[in-house]
Amino acid sequence: MDYSQQLGVALKAAKKASKKILEYYYKGFNVKFKADKSEVTNADLASEKIFKETLTKAYPDYGMLSEESVDDKSRLEKDYCWIVDPLDGTKDFVNKTGNFAVNIALAYKHEIVLGVIAVPSKDIIYFATKGNGAYKIENGEETRIHISNKKEEIRMVISQFFFKNLDKYSQDLNIIELIPMGSSYKAGLIAEGKAELCIKEDHHTKEWDTAPSDIIIKEAGGIMKTAYGKDMSYNKDDVVNHDGFIITNCIETLNRYKKS
Repeated sequence: MDYSQQLGVALKAAKKASKKILEYYYKGFNVKFKADKSEVTNADLASEKIFKETLTKAYPDYGMLSEESVDDKSRLEKDYCWIVDPLDGTKDFVNKTGNFAVNIALAYKHEIVLGVIAVPSKDIIYFATKGNGAYKIENGEETRIHISNKKEEIRMVISQFFFKNLDKYSQDLNIIELIPMGSSYKAGLIAEGKAELCIKEDHHTKEWDTAPSDIIIKEAGGIMKTAYGKDMSYNKDDVVNHDGFIITNCIETLNRYKKS
């Protein structure tokens, strides 16, 4: 299947949303708290509006799952479903770290076939479609990216605000550096060979947090699994990633993690 047209629409939406988010980032924004006590800003909602207008207009027959919209489950009846996070890393956005992202993915029958991660403050976009490799656009220049070949002395990206001590793995996994980073930007760094490992063992992420990372990592030559080593599945009734996830550049690290 050729997803070049869908990719074009997704990139257009990501660029437009990134521009709008940066307007709020530099000019000011309002913060509210959702029922789960997580933060949401008017930048999240403005980005959400762009996604709906752009993606739904181009593909009205596709389902949509978004962090900032009520999930009416109609998407479950669709073979194709957009999975989006209008502003991944809202806490990073609010705290002005710059490490927030825009997530867009397309699922076909529970498998991700297209992914876009935009990092507005860095002018970076990572993207991939099934079978076509992974790419990075930085300052308008597009290059193909690939995971690193390091199997020892690996660098691990960790959440900037939600990190739990993983010292118990440091020796078994031969971790020599911890890189604090927010949002799905962590996956982008692994995909382009600037880190080798990311582990999330709890159930505090949802499909929109991980969907674009899944295909970008795989198309860059890496591995993304649940923390139990199983393939991740998308456009499910329950969108919580109950089994966490692990992203790594090589099977050797994955196998060491399973034994630790």
